[in-house]
Amino acid sequence: MTGEPVTMALGEIHSTQQGFSRLAALAAALDRYRLDIVKVNFAACTWFDANMSAPLGVVFAHALDKLNTLQLCGLQQSVETILAKNRFLAGFGFPEKVDTHGTTIPYRRFSATDDRYFAAYLNRHLRGKELPIMSEALSQRFKNSILEIFVNAAMHSDSKLGIFACGQYFPRKNRLDFCVADAGLGIRRKIYRELGLKMNSDKAIDWALQEGHTTRKGSVPGGLGLKLIQEFIAMNEGRIQIVSDRGYWEFSPRGETLTRIDTSFPGTVINIEINTADTGSYRLRAE
Repeated sequence: MTGEPVTMALGEIHSTQQGFSRLAALAAALDRYRLDIVKVNFAACTWFDANMSAPLGVVFAHALDKLNTLQLCGLQQSVETILAKNRFLAGFGFPEKVDTHGTTIPYRRFSATDDRYFAAYLNRHLRGKELPIMSEALSQRFKNSILEIFVNAAMHSDSKLGIFACGQYFPRKNRLDFCVADAGLGIRRKIYRELGLKMNSDKAIDWALQEGHTTRKGSVPGGLGLKLIQEFIAMNEGRIQIVSDRGYWEFSPRGETLTRIDTSFPGTVINIEINTADTGSYRLRAE
């Protein structure tokens, strides 16, 4: 507790390695404070990818859990509009703005037992977002795979602060981003706690991506729930990103990246980016 309000700045946030690094750095800076008033200055933030509200929600949840008061200031009009439309700013005293174009998948914070509400949220908000043509069976499997990401986050993360979700359709960029983030202990620590395996955070993500690898006990299937989604994204020429602790993984048409960021992110994030310019038609192999 410092007694005087402290101020920290946030720059542009895109769905990139740099964007996640900036949020991780903000989390580390906020972690120093307890029972303080902290002003987060957005003056240098000229763009904010709305789906990144989910990991920002994780960062702020950790700070608020330490009984800090967060005040958001310096928001440029364009950024304020984005974050008001998706309801992120509603928790910080800003009025909501109507999403007249229907491009947002609203920011939501779920508890670990809210899988039914998360499923309803997906069904409602993925409609009308220009997804590629899918058979009914594949469409349901695709949504179930995203739901599995939520369920795995609930089971594996041990997050007491919840699971955060947000998405955004970018019509001009022909992309739909959807992000799920938890405020838990991260993949590396979970593997060590359950299996006693020591590895760096990037290698931990790689381990969790391998089919058959899980920290669950018994015959319950585990992993990150990405198999079908990754196969679809490969054909769709979209992108998947995972951030956990200092690990960063990205899969896109440009290849696969596995590396580390400078600062530990306090949880795990999965961002799925769908190429909405894709004119292909998709169905399950069995159909």
